Amino acid sequence: MGVIAGFAVPHPPLIIPAVGRGEEKQIQKTIDAYYEVARRIKQLAPEVLVVSSPHAPLFRDGFHVAVDREFSGSMADFHAPQEKVSVEGDVEFARAIIDAAAEADIPAGPYGGRNLALDHASFIPLWFLQQVGFSAPIVLMGFSGFPFNVHYRFGRIIASVADRLDRRAVWVASGDLSHKQKADGPYGYVPEGPEFDRQICEIFASGELDRMADFDESFADAAAECGLRSFMLMAGALQGKPIDAELLSHQATFGVGYGVASFIVKGQADGESAEKPEGGIA
Repeated sequence: MGVIAGFAVPHPPLIIPAVGRGEEKQIQKTIDAYYEVARRIKQLAPEVLVVSSPHAPLFRDGFHVAVDREFSGSMADFHAPQEKVSVEGDVEFARAIIDAAAEADIPAGPYGGRNLALDHASFIPLWFLQQVGFSAPIVLMGFSGFPFNVHYRFGRIIASVADRLDRRAVWVASGDLSHKQKADGPYGYVPEGPEFDRQICEIFASGELDRMADFDESFADAAAECGLRSFMLMAGALQGKPIDAELLSHQATFGVGYGVASFIVKGQADGESAEKPEGGIA
């Protein structure tokens, strides 16, 4: 079956009411879009979720891919320990990814250790899914210090593993956009901030995800983004598939960009499959 959809989602802790304590109402459009993503994933009924997180263990020269049988976490670090999530891990899929990466000379493995608590960027999308009554086993992974094109290639490898194992998989790409969009925001303002968000939103709306490879890394660094590598992994996994793309929301109320977008492979709503000619990033 393979990867049937991908979703780009942000991870501000205050989006959870017990953390936000009312502040979350200022990003209601983001909340509404997040619930829409959760409903769409539930409708797609994937057998596994691939979750890429900028707050999972990060290594300069390799990808952390967790091989745990169970994942759990809470928002205790944000003064809301009552908000908890527990999910199973798809160990077979995770180990197959690690093996396929080794064949492609891409270092991947449980480099960050075992039995780690869910980081908040992984926790938040799983929490929204929990709110709509859906859960599925996950494969949890982090980024690396490798260039963007390596992340894209790794995404393609993961998609090929999903095909081989006949997993009905959905990619959840957690990542905020620019953190520098308001002079009075927590990280200040630079012109690259809103420009980065403008370009990403344009790409999300068009579904032309390969265009993210055109970003200069110095531009992305100046914008202080944290999601681009997550989105590149997802883009690689969706390469060669015709998608219905939709930008569901974008806000930068607090000076940090929150984008929510949906990329569903055409025909998947009624169980069909479709592919388009090979292309994408080398």
